[in-house]
Amino acid sequence: MGLVKVAVVGAGAIGGTVGAYLVRAGHDVTFIDRVEDHVEVIKSTGLHITGPIDDFTVQAPAYLVEDAPRPVERVFLSVKANATRAAAQSLLPLLADDGYVLSLQNGLNEIVLSEVLGAQRVIGCFVNFGADYLGPGEIHYGGHGTVVVGELDGSTTPRLIELHEALRAFEPQAKLTSNIWGYLWSKLAVGAMITATAITDDGIADCYAMPEYRPLFAAIAREVLAVAGAAGVRPEPFDGFDPAAFSPAATPAATEASLDDMVAFNRRSAKTHSGVWRDLAVRLRPTEIPDQLGPVVTRAAELGLGTPLLTALLRLLAEVEAGSRERSRDNLAEMDRVRRAQVPG
Repeated sequence: MGLVKVAVVGAGAIGGTVGAYLVRAGHDVTFIDRVEDHVEVIKSTGLHITGPIDDFTVQAPAYLVEDAPRPVERVFLSVKANATRAAAQSLLPLLADDGYVLSLQNGLNEIVLSEVLGAQRVIGCFVNFGADYLGPGEIHYGGHGTVVVGELDGSTTPRLIELHEALRAFEPQAKLTSNIWGYLWSKLAVGAMITATAITDDGIADCYAMPEYRPLFAAIAREVLAVAGAAGVRPEPFDGFDPAAFSPAATPAATEASLDDMVAFNRRSAKTHSGVWRDLAVRLRPTEIPDQLGPVVTRAAELGLGTPLLTALLRLLAEVEAGSRERSRDNLAEMDRVRRAQVPG
């Protein structure tokens, strides 16, 4: 495998973890971030990955965006969804004419990146591992998860093959796909379920295991998958999530089995709560969820579909962010009332 030169823009939980493994494997990695303290620590003492999976420190160049060297040929973008457009615009003067951006993000950010940079300069990526930014220069890597890369048009290109080989330095089981949109929409379905857990103080697995709210979590996933299906997307399974188990035709036993598998997957991770929950409870900042799930609601409306559960979830989340609502299981109960109101009879 040849070594690659990469600029990781957004050196937090996801970008920092992937980038650190690539550095350790000998790749030429530069970290670019907007948090000055984080950049300074990486420059001075290095980037430290900690947790049950690994414990190591790497040394690599690090810059604030405005100081970053140019041009760059390969960018791993790992900023929050709500910062994607601004980040893409900041990359315009940095990215080489034949360069590309890999979206290590949650949501349909590839659409925004394509609008700003051009679709030919964007590669899609799906990540589902668990990591948290603890502080400047410190990232906790808590759990393995699926990593998938794919060209937006489904083709297999030399740059995709090269990229896939490089990412195996982080996740040896990383996959190539001709259906990256299927993975991204499946992650949106799970992301909506995870967001519902984040407006409580219970962990992800604990929430999925609650028998009284399993119909709610299934209905949330079903609502997102209905939009994907209407848009002509074929969702893909990953890490215990089986899209077929959340289809209208699925048997209750199939849905229960997939939820059990998702509980088991999350139990294996030292990351018990989501990044959304950390934003609400620890970092006390707005989440990226409106920019992840908002486009799903918009697309549903364009397709003539309703999204009562996503709409309720976004409302409850906004109230938690504003401080007018507590994180509590009561929020799941309120969403479940919305679900029950949609059930015929």
